[in-house]
This record gives sequence, C-alpha cells and structure tokens, in this order.
Amino acid sequence: MVRGFHNPLPRHYQMNDVDLVFQSYGRSCNQPAFYQTFYDIFMGKSADIRAKFVNTEMSAQHGLLRGGIMWLIMHARGMSDSKIRALGKSHSRGQLDIHPSHYALWLDALMETLYKHDPEFNLQLELAWRRTLEPSIDKIISMYDQH
Repeated sequence: MVRGFHNPLPRHYQMNDVDLVFQSYGRSCNQPAFYQTFYDIFMGKSADIRAKFVNTEMSAQHGLLRGGIMWLIMHARGMSDSKIRALGKSHSRGQLDIHPSHYALWLDALMETLYKHDPEFNLQLELAWRRTLEPSIDKIISMYDQH
C-alpha cells in the first residue's frame, strides 16, 4: 500500500487489470476512428507491416481487429484459449506469416491508439493493458512455427 493513500473501496471491490482494460476498451472501441487510428499508427511502424495489408479490405479488417482485441481480453478473463489458438494458427508462418517481432509493434500501436481515444488512459492503464494481453500474445507467438 502506498503511504498516505487510502482507497475508499473495500479490497473485493477494487478493479483488477482485466476489469480496467475491459472498461478502457469500452470507452474506445465504439469510436469509429479508433480502428483507423490504430492501423495508421501500426502501418507507420514498418514497411513489412504495410506490405501485409496491401490487398486488404480495411473496413473488414477493422472488424477483425475489434474481435481479436476482445478475444485477448476475454481470454484474460478466463475464457478458453480456443480463439487464441485459432489466432496463433492463422497468424503462423504457414498461413498469414505474421513474424513474432511484429507483435511488440502491434502492442505499442495499440497503446498509442488508446492514449488518443481513451480520455482516462495513463501509464498505469497502459501497464494494465500490457499485463493483460501479453500472456495471450505470447501464446500466439509460440505457435508461429507450428504446422
């Protein structure tokens, strides 16, 4: 406990990382510009990433991103990892071939987007997002070379 800080909520009412992330996503995901901002930032990080989206219908991709982020959050909330494994398989070397190094850039782009679209976003919330999503992202990365 931080000296001089008293949280007025009883411990069982304090929100954990996943709850904070879920609320943050709720404040952000209904803004139509959220997904365009994300892809502008993400594609700006690498020519390799831009190349992956050359022939992509971006409005459909926005819907896939929306669902994918929700799956990552729901997995952190205890949902089965079946959707995460499906993402791992589809993004593996043998299918979409999303290189493991791109996930750190993806996560950074998401954080930058949240800073722009969630009015309550701050460093504490960024760390909560990272702690929440990283186990699922690590699972996806671990499947890169699986057939």
